Amino acid sequence: MEEENGYDCCLFRRKICAHFGYEYRRIKRKKIGYVRVSDADQSEALRIDALKAEGCVAIYRDHGVSGTNTARPALDQMMGKLKAGDTLTVWKLDRLGRSTIHLLQILNDLRDRNVHFHAITQGIDTSTAVGRMIFGQLAVFAEYERSLISERTKAGMAAARARGVHVGRPAKI
Repeated sequence: MEEENGYDCCLFRRKICAHFGYEYRRIKRKKIGYVRVSDADQSEALRIDALKAEGCVAIYRDHGVSGTNTARPALDQMMGKLKAGDTLTVWKLDRLGRSTIHLLQILNDLRDRNVHFHAITQGIDTSTAVGRMIFGQLAVFAEYERSLISERTKAGMAAARARGVHVGRPAKI
């Protein structure tokens, strides 16, 4: 039973739910870990030990898979199994996403599904106010990165045109 200050909160919640005609179901929250190492020679041991110490009940591993690779089987499998109330835990933020934009897409998906996120070494935990603030800052940086990419692309295209290089699809024959 869950107790706060000597009071049985579960019993209180059950009574409130029964009063309003709802069924009380306690959400089982799980910590799920994800590990990615780019090089086949790298060891996952340190990261796995840290995830186990955090209480992860399952750990998904992508070994020898580059972060730039969009096909990451363990990540895809894990994302499909996460449920509302779960917490996705990683060793470092950069182990999850290929770029700031990709990371933000993953974190938005988690937030929309009511899944928390925790990066051990950076202390980011979206179940806390500070963690949500850092998530917001990450969104600002992702938007900034998108703007920079767009500006660089346009500048590169303009420079290519100035040199007489055709930009875009090849002309129809």
